[in-house]
Amino acid sequence: WRRLFPLRYVVLTTKHHEGFTNWGSPVSWNWNSLDTGPHQDLVGKLGQALRESNIRYGLYHSLLEWFNPLYLADKKSGFKTQDFVIKKTMPELYDLVLKYKPDLIWSDGDWEAPESYWNSTSFLAWLYNDSPVKDTVVVNDRWCNNCSCRHGGYYNCADKYRPGTLPTHKWEMCSSIDKLSWGYRSNMNVAELMDEASIIEELVQTVSFGGNYLLNVGPTKEGVIIPIFQERLLALGRWLDTNGEAIYGSKPWRVQMENSTDTVWYTSKGPVVYAIFLLWPPDSVLKLSAPTPSPYTQVTMLGFAGTLKWQLSPGEGLLITLPYMLPSPLPPQAGWTVKLEGVK
Repeated sequence: WRRLFPLRYVVLTTKHHEGFTNWGSPVSWNWNSLDTGPHQDLVGKLGQALRESNIRYGLYHSLLEWFNPLYLADKKSGFKTQDFVIKKTMPELYDLVLKYKPDLIWSDGDWEAPESYWNSTSFLAWLYNDSPVKDTVVVNDRWCNNCSCRHGGYYNCADKYRPGTLPTHKWEMCSSIDKLSWGYRSNMNVAELMDEASIIEELVQTVSFGGNYLLNVGPTKEGVIIPIFQERLLALGRWLDTNGEAIYGSKPWRVQMENSTDTVWYTSKGPVVYAIFLLWPPDSVLKLSAPTPSPYTQVTMLGFAGTLKWQLSPGEGLLITLPYMLPSPLPPQAGWTVKLEGVK
């Protein structure tokens, strides 16, 4: 896993809104991956593979089920009854935690009913005080119809959420390579998929604003990640092999992007500042107005040996002479990183 794509955590859909569970849920008789389909515990098998690779394991779980008669009856009552929660949702959540001890719970399907219906607070109190993962687990913000962006270990706020300014709370951008779906579609065409440049741009913007990036692919019903998705993930992995120093373990800098453009984004690690630029400047001179250079300023570029020449910009900031790029038959990658030391 790590060799193919340098990811830090994986979130598997244990159950989506249609109710099929990817483990042998004791309250989903004959509608689970043990009783039918692959006849395998997919949640357990993936968890074992990830743990062997030292990758954090998150479990997505939908609180609601679109077609479950118990849920539909509770909904009809205005959520005054809780048969579905007591007999289905909560037993599944407790079972997932006790059986698989996840590092993260990615809750969803929350938006129709209040916390008083879902019993979210009592589950979360158990999770953080008494569960086997109480000291390590992380949760998102989808636990009731007015929880998003207000309560949770970290916020999702909305699918494909992009903040305009630096959030004060840890957050995650969840996106999907298929722009029209979170599941697999056999009739998708390439124009409906994010290309490598768009994925890198989304990742860079997210990290500059202090967020985590969760990128979705829908496997086929046989559990296969199709070649076009593999190609996109591997391309992102190759980009991270070179530029990951500016991404992993980084923090937002005092500014997130160049004032004049949304093609240069900043991250930082202690005194080191990284400027990630998404378009190669036509004259191979990168103008950065936000950093203030000093006599000790040193500029390097990730993936290139040696230091880069720079000079004071006539206005403010610095002008960096980028290395000469040989003409290439391959399309250019999207995004390069200059590392700035000795700037403010």
